Amino acid sequence: MRALYALYSDPDAAQRAVNALKTAAGSLGIADRQIVVVTAEPFDGYDFSDEHAESPMFLIASFTGILGGLVGYWLTRFTQVSYPLPTGGMPIVPPWTNAIIVYELTMLGAIAGTVITLLVMAGLPQFGESLSDPEVWHGKILVGVTEPPEKARPELEKHLRQAGASEVKATA
Repeated sequence: MRALYALYSDPDAAQRAVNALKTAAGSLGIADRQIVVVTAEPFDGYDFSDEHAESPMFLIASFTGILGGLVGYWLTRFTQVSYPLPTGGMPIVPPWTNAIIVYELTMLGAIAGTVITLLVMAGLPQFGESLSDPEVWHGKILVGVTEPPEKARPELEKHLRQAGASEVKATA
């Protein structure tokens, strides 16, 4: 069995199921990372939703933006020094042009850092199978356990049903 899961129509029942699974995780031989929650929309104020709410994306975007700005400044400075043209003491390129290049590379760094962070944190691209059910896209909340021990199946089913699931499903 690859996974055992149940579908819930309201977030309170899903939270009860997650809490029951986390409480019984040690005795059932499952780790917290094996407990999966899949929803079609975010549910603020619930532990299963807030678990992944904090992200270092702002710090990474800021760092890569500053890095991009420094690369832009270095690029404009390096090109002006590398090609010494007689300009009578004037810069080869006016400062406003340099500022545009520095600004553009700052934004490129911030955008690239944001996109890369988003892809890494979302686990994309994901080539393997993921736990899902068509009912999730109709408002249900999936709570399940991946790779559960076979001997823990009856106890897992009991916890999922006690939280309010009418049906417990298994995937092969």
